[in-house]
Order: sequence, then structure tokens, then C-alpha cells
Amino acid sequence: MLRLDPCPIFVAGEWIDIHDVETSRVHNPSVGDVIAEAPMCTAEHVNAAVEAAAAAFPDWWETPPVERARILFRFKMLLEENFEEIVRCITREHGKTLVESRGDLRRGIEMVEFSCGIPSLLTGESIENIARGIDCDTIRQPLGVCVGITPFNFPAMVPLWMYPVALACGNTFVLKPSEKVPLTAMMIARLLEQAGIPPGVFNIVHGGREAVDALLTHPQVRAVSFVGSTPIARYIFETATRHGKRAQANGSAKNFALIMPDADVENSTRGVIEGAFGCAGERCMASSTAVVVGGAAKTVLPALADAARSIRVGRTDTESQPNMGPLITGEHRNRVAQLIEAGVGEGAKILNDGRGVKVDGAPNGFYLGATILDEVQNDMTVSREEIFGPVLNVMRMDDLGAAIEAINRSPYGNGASIFTRSGKAAREFKHRIKAGMVGINVGVPASMAWFPFNGWGDSFFGDLHMQGKEGVQFFTQQKVTTSRWFDDREGNIWSDK
Repeated sequence: MLRLDPCPIFVAGEWIDIHDVETSRVHNPSVGDVIAEAPMCTAEHVNAAVEAAAAAFPDWWETPPVERARILFRFKMLLEENFEEIVRCITREHGKTLVESRGDLRRGIEMVEFSCGIPSLLTGESIENIARGIDCDTIRQPLGVCVGITPFNFPAMVPLWMYPVALACGNTFVLKPSEKVPLTAMMIARLLEQAGIPPGVFNIVHGGREAVDALLTHPQVRAVSFVGSTPIARYIFETATRHGKRAQANGSAKNFALIMPDADVENSTRGVIEGAFGCAGERCMASSTAVVVGGAAKTVLPALADAARSIRVGRTDTESQPNMGPLITGEHRNRVAQLIEAGVGEGAKILNDGRGVKVDGAPNGFYLGATILDEVQNDMTVSREEIFGPVLNVMRMDDLGAAIEAINRSPYGNGASIFTRSGKAAREFKHRIKAGMVGINVGVPASMAWFPFNGWGDSFFGDLHMQGKEGVQFFTQQKVTTSRWFDDREGNIWSDK
């Protein structure tokens, strides 16, 4: 029998084992083995974590920003020193290739680096003499207890989108990582503890619906950050705001890669393939739909099909690394396979079918090969729903205008890219497309830490996005002070009399 990894919660600086509750299985997706069981925390456990964060807030708020930044600098150093160990933990519980896991952690570290600059990011504004003898200035102060509820697909990066900047701004934090991938979050939390974070400033709970609802409704929670599917994102946003909290909730996506007839075939093929099948398609910035315009179909589609067939699927928990690993669970793999079948049933044509893939030595792994569906229409199930797997839809359009109109009919709006040599076409696409992140000859236009992760439409609920200056604004509240000083009763300040 396999020995299961421990999965405690972290509250008030203590790691606490939880017993006598339901658990959720954590798998090694490469072979299907259960490697841990995450406890489904109750409202009582959540309350303990929030109370610990609330108790730690006053002292943490009064800690100078430069001292908070020094803890984050040490945290960043520890992340670098333990980089490969964390990477292997990500791969083991998620199934990413080691290369993909390194990218996951590296993008998270970039957010820590950004947060280390908090003394400059919190700088306010001032105007002298807005009226005679009256000055005005602004400062930013923390909110209090903040919460992060994160998905399975980026065990390191997405939590690190949230709590480094929240902590740098002077807030305390409760993280609820996905119950499918809790081990990475705990490993990284131990490094934050080692970096010197005071007890209660950062806490971790595990769980499902009960834990989430307890966080969303707790009176001492001030702000909630979430990444996941659109139905849950909408629920998170509506519930949190109804209980008087700030909320930012990233949801589902259908990202498009538009390929013009003048596009460079080799580079556009590489960009679309990497965007569609990287991380086995389990990312909200996956290029899930290629829109080929006019003659591009004759040149690009054969290249896309050949590239998809060359993707080697296999175990990622070995030294011999494949191009693509498994999906997160057997249930999710089956769901993606059913969506492929629905697409075929509604008239899509299969250019490459990954449903029959077999991996030696891993009969119980959660594998699905790269799949391309051609002649997809807007009203098909595969076009409407986020597949979140290694499936690329292909839509054919006669011209740029029709392509943009088809893309803009999607209710989602995370990312969209165009591959072209034409500056005019690129400019029109950038101007007209309804997406928050746009790529020009870039397959995955995900923004880096210094810019907001800028979803539109049903891909985001809220006003202030994660990352960048908007992240700082989300985790702080602005105070405006208007001041006037009188000297007629004070005498001469330069005299002892």
C-alpha cells in the first residue's frame, strides 16, 4: 500500500493535522495512484484560520513596508534554492512536464519579485496649496484579512498571483488551494514560514463547498481572489460582494488564434500548437480555437495536423520527459473525450484524434492525445464550452472582418492572437477584438507580473484584475487627507518664549 503524503492545515503558525472529516483524493495523474488525501475542512476550521489572520493583522499592518519586502526577498531566495524540488512536486501531483512545471513556478516567482518593490508601489500623491494654506495627499492602507481560492491547473503560479502582493500591502491571508493539488501550496508555505512570516499572517485551509462558503461569508474577511470556471467565478463574485467584500474572480475562456493567409506557416503553427496543447490544454489562456482565414487553410492545417501527430504523450514522473503529460483526473479526461464525441456528432471533422493514446507502463494514467477538430461552428458544443484539455477547434473564415465578428460572438474574453505580416490587419484586430489580452504573432498573450491579467466578459468578474498595479489597488484602500495648519495661537515657533 502506498504511503500517503500528509496534508495538514496551517493556522496561526502551526501545522495541524485534521481528522474525522471527509477527504479528497490527490493523484499522481501519470499513473493514477493516490498520493495524498486532502481534508475537507469545516466552517469551524475556516473560522480558526480567519480569526488567526484577523489577530495578526494589526501588528503586520504596522510593520514598515520595507520590512515586509525583506521577508519577501528572503522568500524569493528560498524559492530559487528549492526550485527543482518544488518543480517535481508540481509534476507529481498535477502531471505537467518538468519544463511546464518550471514555467509555472517561474511565473509565480516573478510575482514575488514584483511584490518586493512594494515601498515604491505604495507611494501616494500630494498637492500643496489646493487652496490657500491647504494641502492634500493620498496614502494606501491594507484592507485586513484577504482570501485566495485557487484552481488545480497552476499549483504554484496562481496562489503566488495573490498572496505575495496582498502580504506586501500589509494584509493577512488565508489560502484555500485546490483539493486536487494541495502539496505544492504547502511546500511553498513552509518556505514562506522559513523566510520569517509572523504566525497568523499567512494561513492555509483545505476543502470544498463548505470551506469556500465559510470564507465567502465570514464577517472578518475583506477581500476574495478566485480563479476557476465561469459558473463558480460568478458564484464567488456574487456571494462575496453580497456579503460586503471586494472580489476578483477569473473564469473560463475560449481563446482564439487567428491565422491570416500571409502568416509565417512555421512560426504560426508553432505558436498555435504550443498554445493549444501546452499543459495538456489545462489553462485558461490555452489557444483552444484556430481561426484560419481564406487560403491559410491550405497551408496551415496540414502543418497543424502533422505537428499534433508528432506530440509524444507520456509519463512526466520519469527522467525521460514527453511533450505532453496526462490530464488531472480520470473524470476530467472522460469529460474531454465526451466533448470531442459531441463535436463529431454535431458535424466537426477530426484531423487528429487523441482518444486512443496508450502510454507504456501507465495503464491507469489519465491520458488523452492532441486532438484537432476542423469545420467547427459557433453553435457547436465544443465552441461554446471551455474544454480545458488538449483539443484544438478549427474555424474557417473568408476574411478578417468575418473572423473578428465570429470571435467577438464568444461570451468570454481572456485572450486572442493574430498571426500575420500585415501591420494593417494586426492593428484592426487589436482595435476591434473583444478580449482583454491580445497577441500579435504571439500564441499565448498572457501578461507578466507587471501588467494586469486582463480578462473581459464572462472570463472575469470584478473591477480590479490580478497582477500589476491593479493588484496593489485591489489589496489596498485609498485615504485622502486634506490638511490646514493655523499658527495664530501657537506663537513664534522659533522662540523659546
